[in-house]
Amino acid sequence: MSILKRTDGGVWLTAKGPVTEGQGLPSAEEGRKRTMSYGILRGHNTDKGDGLLHVRFDSLISHDITYVGIIQTAMASGMTAFPVPYVMTNCHNSLCAVGGTINADDHAFGLSAAKKFGGIFVPPNQAVIHEYAREMMAGCGRMILGSDSHTRYGALGTMGVGEGGPEIVKQLLSDTYDVPAPGTVLVWVTGTPRRGVGPHDAAIALCGATYKDGFVKNRILEFAGPGVAGLSMDYRIGIDVMTTETAALSSIWVTDSRTEEYFARHGRPEAYKAIAPGEGAYYDRMIHLDLDALEPMAALPFHPSEAVTLRELIADPGDHLRETEKRALKQLGVELKLTDKLVGNKLMIDQGIIAGCAGGMFDNIAEAAAILRSGEIGSGSFGLSVYPPSTPVQLELERCGISGELLAAGAVLKPCFCGPCFGAGDVPVCNGLSIRHTTRNFPNREGSRPSDGQSAGVILMDARSIAATASRGGVLTSAMDIDYAPPAAYERRFDPAPYEKRVYFGYGKADASAALRFGPNIVPWPEIPDCAENLLVKLCSVLEDEVTTTDELIPSGETSSYRSNPLKLADFALSRRDPAYVGLSKAAQAWERARAAGKAPEELREIMASLGLPADTLADTRFGSAIFARKPGDGSAREQAASCQRILGGCANICYEFATKRYRSNCVNWGIAPFTISREQGVTWQVGDYLYVPGLKEKLLKMETAIPAKLLSGGVVRDVTLSLEGLGEEERDILLAGCLMNWYKQGKGTKA
Repeated sequence: MSILKRTDGGVWLTAKGPVTEGQGLPSAEEGRKRTMSYGILRGHNTDKGDGLLHVRFDSLISHDITYVGIIQTAMASGMTAFPVPYVMTNCHNSLCAVGGTINADDHAFGLSAAKKFGGIFVPPNQAVIHEYAREMMAGCGRMILGSDSHTRYGALGTMGVGEGGPEIVKQLLSDTYDVPAPGTVLVWVTGTPRRGVGPHDAAIALCGATYKDGFVKNRILEFAGPGVAGLSMDYRIGIDVMTTETAALSSIWVTDSRTEEYFARHGRPEAYKAIAPGEGAYYDRMIHLDLDALEPMAALPFHPSEAVTLRELIADPGDHLRETEKRALKQLGVELKLTDKLVGNKLMIDQGIIAGCAGGMFDNIAEAAAILRSGEIGSGSFGLSVYPPSTPVQLELERCGISGELLAAGAVLKPCFCGPCFGAGDVPVCNGLSIRHTTRNFPNREGSRPSDGQSAGVILMDARSIAATASRGGVLTSAMDIDYAPPAAYERRFDPAPYEKRVYFGYGKADASAALRFGPNIVPWPEIPDCAENLLVKLCSVLEDEVTTTDELIPSGETSSYRSNPLKLADFALSRRDPAYVGLSKAAQAWERARAAGKAPEELREIMASLGLPADTLADTRFGSAIFARKPGDGSAREQAASCQRILGGCANICYEFATKRYRSNCVNWGIAPFTISREQGVTWQVGDYLYVPGLKEKLLKMETAIPAKLLSGGVVRDVTLSLEGLGEEERDILLAGCLMNWYKQGKGTKA
């Protein structure tokens, strides 16, 4: 794609721009110290002399799908007060009505926890998690850790990292985030976007060019170049938040007068400082983003990296839709008839959504309103919903008259809510096709349930082209093909009154005497056993997709109401991807309980005999379930993708590689062995296989990375070698303890 050009190899940034060679350049080692990320990471590092970064964050943030479990875990681990500002937003379960009083009970718990431990509580519909962080928490040179994968504030000079809940727990216990020093990738921005081209177009192009081959995986993206200065803050933010979908670890942008004005407008001028790479900064790789060449884009189902130009899709929709139908059959096992949306040579869309931390920005909504003046949505089946990201932005839209324009055009304005991003709001019709300026279009993210014959597709597009499509009654249309007057140059304001009057600001005011408010669905974590001498697992699910998302491991949407009840939530594990998994895992768990009670089932004894092992080996062998997936863990940071397996007796994940660091970390923190295996061993995995890992505890103690094991498949035993490559000493100790919670109970780590 000509919009993006990649350089795979060392790049130095000089006053004249990026170069790959030349006189007077520093060494790569010295040049790395001149990057923006180096200074920020080292400024937050607690050096322990082991070569890893041990980072303490300035603040933390979670939403109502994750904060109850995080606080429960931290309490069980010895936390008495929040040591840094911890924000709890209520933007995921605020409209989801499943489960009776469950959602409101969680919110009541969150407010009581903020009072008891000294937190910041943002009530439902006041702000989505990441917009609140931008408006109230970000600052140049700061670091924020969030239990949501789209924790990205690089456009504001803030390094945001999205991880699973256990990493938040560590920070709440004054412990550290431990990671090898990440590589850096320069995103060199030039040119100026044309009218009708928005930030999601750049983001989709970036995902399409980098995700599939892991070009930026677990690295930090640094945005610089002459093109940055011409971008509004909303535009930069819209690109930045989507860097999660490239599999990058984090991001950071140069800051300038626009960044300074943003903080001043939000009443926090002290949060600004100039940040830029030093002369001769060295990068492992580079991406050249040419905004002059950028055009409207579309990400086809079922991933933001399925990028095509909107021009190509409109010109030849049939071929693209047929390829999508093939993906649906392969990934979901359903026949999704998107080609039914073709009327003549026009592609008819059922629904448009502009929402959340990516789409709901002021500039996007103002541009959409301007485009809608050129046509009308009409009274057909197509509908358009718009979700502002915070009440201050909502106030600004009303003050500028933009809300009225949208309503007059037939759009529906809705509260601040993340639901359309994970299937809890604006679910399309079965076999529907929705266009969305949201972060993801993974299978099931829009709310479909293939196991019940309910399926739909989502195409990610920028708000501008969504509005253009709306103005044509649902006929897929590029914003570049609409003749419209751009929105007025509004004098932007920020009114903090909604926050001042509704948000509970309790940091530094912990009240140990305050009572926590528990609802009947808020249930503590069950006891988790420590590591046994030997491990025997039964393969209870085998997932052969090239990538398995966390949404497939634990679905979003209707399950979100059970996030505070680990036992009930576990029943949803893999429910949309492999409905047999829960039953098989529970059966294996029943065998383990019998074994631990000294009453091992005869079937278990027969398996040991088939492996050539004496029956008394069972006394030192834990039995559990495991899954195999080629590349698991893409997508959400939600820890439940791992904890649900553990609740069901899961002891191991086996894969060729982990899609993200955060999912692997979640597995470790919940005591699930993160085994990888080379493709070269040629193992064909089957549900019902048994894998025996002798001496696992001893090998962990010795920090061995090559783990010999025996695979029993179809009555045949063969030797295989698993790997724990990259396992750190602290991770080893957590696995030995059984989980992070146990590790703290044993007096390990640092407690607040």
